[in-house]
Amino acid sequence: MEKKFKLGLVPRLIIGILLGIFFGQQFIPEVISRLIVTLSGIFSSYLSFVIPLMILAYVTMGIAGLREGSGFLLAVTCALAYASTLISGTASFTVAYNLFPSFMNSEDIQKIAETAGKSLEPFLSLKFPPILDTLSAVLFAFILGLGISTLRASENKMGDYLYNSFGELSNIIDRTLRISIIPFLPLYICGTFVNMTKSGQTFVILGILWKVFLVVILMHFIYLVIVFFVAGAIGKKSPIFLIKNQIRGYITALGTQSSAATIPVNLQCAEKDGISEQIRNFVVPLCANIHMAGSMITITACATAVCLMNQIPISYTIVLPFILILGIAMVASPGAPGGSIMTALPFLYMVGLGAPDSPLCAIMVALYITQDSFGTACNVSGDNALGVIVDTIYKKKVIKSA
Repeated sequence: MEKKFKLGLVPRLIIGILLGIFFGQQFIPEVISRLIVTLSGIFSSYLSFVIPLMILAYVTMGIAGLREGSGFLLAVTCALAYASTLISGTASFTVAYNLFPSFMNSEDIQKIAETAGKSLEPFLSLKFPPILDTLSAVLFAFILGLGISTLRASENKMGDYLYNSFGELSNIIDRTLRISIIPFLPLYICGTFVNMTKSGQTFVILGILWKVFLVVILMHFIYLVIVFFVAGAIGKKSPIFLIKNQIRGYITALGTQSSAATIPVNLQCAEKDGISEQIRNFVVPLCANIHMAGSMITITACATAVCLMNQIPISYTIVLPFILILGIAMVASPGAPGGSIMTALPFLYMVGLGAPDSPLCAIMVALYITQDSFGTACNVSGDNALGVIVDTIYKKKVIKSA
């Protein structure tokens, strides 16, 4: 039986951008352009409604599932994963803030500034107020997740009903993303590029973004080299040996664009690294949900680039709170397609990019998803470096206790 040809998300996004540029040309009747902008606007309002539900479902399940393994192992792994995510995001901002201005000359910035207010008006605007705001969703998810985790770890084995209920909610949100969000992202992007093309921004912005794309991928590679050298030094293993073992996992993640789907291969890579069975079976699946260094590098760099292009003030005091909360909010988001950027959207206002339905956020989505597979590959490869460190710490603790 012949396999049906299926166009991937990145090619569809590229088609959406190209169609947006086409329908934004002056010879296209304005009524067609406004219709596309109207549909894109309705979708973006729907997206804003779904995102807090996604955060509630995924973060609750991500935290509630952290009952396996000893408290020591859990604490060490979570601390390392969070620290790695925060350090990578801070380093990404440092590089982006100092390097990206060299990509942007004063004429390009002036062109973007002059066309900022020239956008098409939609025929109608529908608003779907979210049930929860995003910060409330994160806090509520933390309370529920910790509560469920504690109940399930108790002797009475309580909390399973709530755990299963949120598991089903998570499946519903996952299907919602796959059926009614991800397929329509090209429309969302198309509407944004129609507006950008009508106002004359498109080619100036694209001339900058391709350079950002290359720098972000380079930062992923540099991060992996550093984290494997650190792991090698702590675990007294050759970092070259560890990097060589990870190639298969990295390539698999590039192809699947999924941390979860790469777990079986990543476990084999961890075995070759000499990580004990108990540790690798605990750390690799857990870090697939909580360690997002690659995603944080991409999101921070892209947000910095968009801010600099639009002359939006950005500094460490603005970015650090964003990184701190996003490192928590992205828990379990890799389980969904494009989950990391979907989770980040409602927090982009913290760096001045506005609400999830703003044009600047749409640019963020387009730029992020074109690099999503590299971010995922960076995430899962870093998981095994953390596994080497956790394995070394655990073995030393066992020897000391003996």
